[in-house]
Amino acid sequence: MINVVIDGTSYPADEGQTALQVARQNGINIPTLCYHPALKPSGSCKLCAVEVSGRTSGRPIAMLSCILKVTEGLEIKTTGPVVDAARVRAFKNLLRMAPQSQRLRRMADAYGVDLGPPPDGCVRCRLCVRVCKEIVGAGALKMEKVDGVLFVVPEVDRCIGCGTCANICPTGAIRVEDQENVRSVMIRDVVIGKHPLERCEGCGRWFATTRFMDFIEQRTAPHPHVKETHKYCPTCAKLFSDRTRAVSEHSVKVILPGH
Repeated sequence: MINVVIDGTSYPADEGQTALQVARQNGINIPTLCYHPALKPSGSCKLCAVEVSGRTSGRPIAMLSCILKVTEGLEIKTTGPVVDAARVRAFKNLLRMAPQSQRLRRMADAYGVDLGPPPDGCVRCRLCVRVCKEIVGAGALKMEKVDGVLFVVPEVDRCIGCGTCANICPTGAIRVEDQENVRSVMIRDVVIGKHPLERCEGCGRWFATTRFMDFIEQRTAPHPHVKETHKYCPTCAKLFSDRTRAVSEHSVKVILPGH
């Protein structure tokens, strides 16, 4: 039996044990991903770094606790600048290989490691901002810096739920979901707009938001309406248009021979 000092407190340990094993059997948390008690430690994830004094220089250095064998009087620190720097490097290296891993981000947060904004799938092409402003005319999106990083963010109460931004987004960072009679528009899984849907008078399915229909009505207000207004989905609008054209062409053929 030997004694090991961890964070200023002495603990008994068996020769051949690792620093990680001693820490865990005494309720001291050290983060790991690649460690399993049934397998030989590999030190792959490098999250389990602890601070020890260098054997030759005496200066504090980071070593991996899963492969560090304890010796009599060994002093270990599980927190501090040396450990923090090693953990930040380890977490960032792991995120380069698994950028969408929520488990890594939760672990980093639990140990006070700031990894910066999570990846959001947005390549900052600004297509969504431009199409909403220049084509749709709603101006519901803008670029804004958050913690020094540019993000696409909504203009308050400008979204009309047309879905054009989601259709033009090249990476799928913006999504539209229709559930029953409600449409949700999301950026980075954050809902930026929730809108009731209108029902098609032809087929009966929900197809466009009330705000979008009102917006189109306002945009076309300067032009006189020469036909009866209907709320048709694109499929029904095309179907009825084709039928009307066919009826009109048939009528012309019937009239022409006897004129």
